[in-house]
Amino acid sequence: MARLALFDLDGTLIDRQAALSDALTCLCRSHGLSPDAEQWLRAALADRATVGDFARLRESFGLEVSAADLWQEYVDLMAAAVTCRREVLEGLTRLREAAWTIGVITNGASDIQRAKLAGTGLASLVDSVAASGDLEIRKPDRRLFELAATRCGVSLTDGGWMIGDNPAGDIGGGHQAGLRTIWLRGRPWPDGLSAAHHVVDDVADAITILLNETWE
Repeated sequence: MARLALFDLDGTLIDRQAALSDALTCLCRSHGLSPDAEQWLRAALADRATVGDFARLRESFGLEVSAADLWQEYVDLMAAAVTCRREVLEGLTRLREAAWTIGVITNGASDIQRAKLAGTGLASLVDSVAASGDLEIRKPDRRLFELAATRCGVSLTDGGWMIGDNPAGDIGGGHQAGLRTIWLRGRPWPDGLSAAHHVVDDVADAITILLNETWE
């Protein structure tokens, strides 16, 4: 099995929800959005965000600023607000020192996901990024896993690990891609989905499992 570790981004390596709350507070304040507009935006962006969300915001609430400008402001605010805990950064550093190849596979627009990686310092610790916006496909689609592996310079046929918090997208997708899996518990587990190989409460625990993995 290859020393390949693919990590989800939002809810796994970083806390998207905390950053989202801070970013939207700043965005709404800077444009003087009404409470109704702010409530609409927070609901629309709860799970994921696209430029289309801001086009709908602009149209629904009569904003003069363009959707593209709103989106870019949101991207910049998220990149500034998001953080990655020191123990996670240190854990990834140890994985690299132990000759692991590290990829990020994430559902989301390419520009904002890469901005988060750059803003947190994660970009320098991973070998590749595959975002759903790169090919307009989303996890659990095997093609996104294949893209992540290829960009890491390896093949899925060599095996590896997928670590994430989404049961269907991360764990189900990882299984379909022939990878071993580590699930960060939290979301409801759907009926009929095969169990992850390991279940943890924190991504730092997942990194510890990988570091303790024995290799032939």
